[in-house]
Amino acid sequence: MIRAVTTNVALLAAGFAAIQLAPQAVGQTGPAWVTLTDGKTMGDWNSTGEANWRIEDGALVADKGKGGHLVTKNSYKNFQINAEFWADEEANSGIFIRCKDPTAIGARTCYEVNIFDKRPDPSYGTGSIVYFAEVNPMPKAAGKWNTFEITADGRHLVVVLNGQKTVDIRNGMFEEGHFTLQYGAGVIKFRKVAVKPL
Repeated sequence: MIRAVTTNVALLAAGFAAIQLAPQAVGQTGPAWVTLTDGKTMGDWNSTGEANWRIEDGALVADKGKGGHLVTKNSYKNFQINAEFWADEEANSGIFIRCKDPTAIGARTCYEVNIFDKRPDPSYGTGSIVYFAEVNPMPKAAGKWNTFEITADGRHLVVVLNGQKTVDIRNGMFEEGHFTLQYGAGVIKFRKVAVKPL
């Protein structure tokens, strides 16, 4: 009996120790994380294009206009991004990272982490990095809240969508720059966007 109790206490202690030592999830906030949208204000972004960005029900929303980006005022080299997004079936959106020139944003000048369920070439659809890392099969994001966890650490780029790794590559094409939230078509919403410099 005493041996059983001792074993149980030891197992409980080991379990608590494991919990304490477990790494925090990327999406958790902390002193190193900088929140870029709080659901109450537009936040500290520069805007390009003609999208009708606004705050609605605690999220940054765009659903009209000729497209455009919300661009961070700061430039980042190595970082983690955590962002929640909701897209309708027609949405063409994404998060562009390491954009050196915030006035020339595109898949050939930045890494485009795509949100585009109906992309004609689905290999570079939702969860991919356009022209750099394909997804197969492409995950569908439309009609629900999703979470992107994006890590850029030197040449190592990792994208995790809803807990599933969709990209894990090494590429040094773009080393540092701004990141953006894109509106291209359909309806896109972003909330809880945060960045953690590494």
